[in-house]
Amino acid sequence: MRKLFSFLFVALLSTATFAQTTWNADPMHSKLTFGITHLGISDIQGLFNKFEATATTNNADFSDAVFELAVDVKSIDTEVGMRDDHLRSADFFEVEKYPAMTYKSTSIKKAGDNKYVLTGNLTLHGVTKPVTMNLWYRGTIVNQQSKATTAGFQLTGTIKRSDFGIGPKFPAPMLSDEVQIKADGEFIKK
Repeated sequence: MRKLFSFLFVALLSTATFAQTTWNADPMHSKLTFGITHLGISDIQGLFNKFEATATTNNADFSDAVFELAVDVKSIDTEVGMRDDHLRSADFFEVEKYPAMTYKSTSIKKAGDNKYVLTGNLTLHGVTKPVTMNLWYRGTIVNQQSKATTAGFQLTGTIKRSDFGIGPKFPAPMLSDEVQIKADGEFIKK
């Protein structure tokens, strides 16, 4: 009986291990953007051109997924070179000292059909804080062109730049403290 129990335990563990899949963001079909209000009257948008993201899950609906993100902060792009250089400076991101931004989810909770609340630790500008975002799982298909199994996601939420010490010389009437985050991505199954 003990041998049977041991065999079943090992078989169950093996199945769980093999069921886990990793998905990598397709850089050609993924985008990480942000928006901030300037002078209280207009919204300025930007993005990060270089980042990597993965999702690891056992479940087809991603209800147990762990998401990880690594961003090259130097790749910030607001379509205005002078502004981008200023954002890279010590006034804001200090990219020479803090070149990377990372996020790793710590929990995922169902919030409706294909909707989740994703919580994780964001490290930005040398500060790590928990951040909660909304995640929309848009489905999984087989891409007819590449034949790759591909899942789509949209992530939205808000962070406060003051929580991470970004731009303390620029008060909220000049630049909103709240920064809107939006990420759209296609993830390819490994």
